[in-house]
Amino acid sequence: MRTSAPGSEARHRQRGFTLLELMVVIAMIGLTTAVVSLALPDPAATRLDREAARLVALLESARTQARAGALTVLWVPQPGAADTDYQFLGLPPAFQPPLQWQTREVRAEVIGARSIVLGPEPVIGPQSVVLRLQDRQIVVASDGLSPFDVVTGEARDEGAVGAPR
Repeated sequence: MRTSAPGSEARHRQRGFTLLELMVVIAMIGLTTAVVSLALPDPAATRLDREAARLVALLESARTQARAGALTVLWVPQPGAADTDYQFLGLPPAFQPPLQWQTREVRAEVIGARSIVLGPEPVIGPQSVVLRLQDRQIVVASDGLSPFDVVTGEARDEGAVGAPR
């Protein structure tokens, strides 16, 4: 004689998940984790991009001041200095921007020269600066007529400047 209602045995047997269901869920979690980790930006690259954009703004501002005031202005990196990372020689003190990188580990090197000439002439000649942070690098350059811009992640030969991206 049966003591339970028909169909209740089937309900008692289906407790929990099958092995296949668990494997599918674990595979989905693993795939989602992989996609998310690949989508996260590299913090060093983000900081370097920010410094490059900031340098472009500072160089263009100083270039404008040099042309407006008929001043010879040079941007000179200071790799070993304790209090400044670069200098704007020739700018009046009232127009001096901050002279340190926001990320102190950034290093700059002018390609083919010791400094960047920013004026007073409107055409300054092709010039490039390589910014480095850890194993990353980015190039800020101008062909002399157009504004400074981020050109590429690779250093170029002296005087050679590619099209801005």
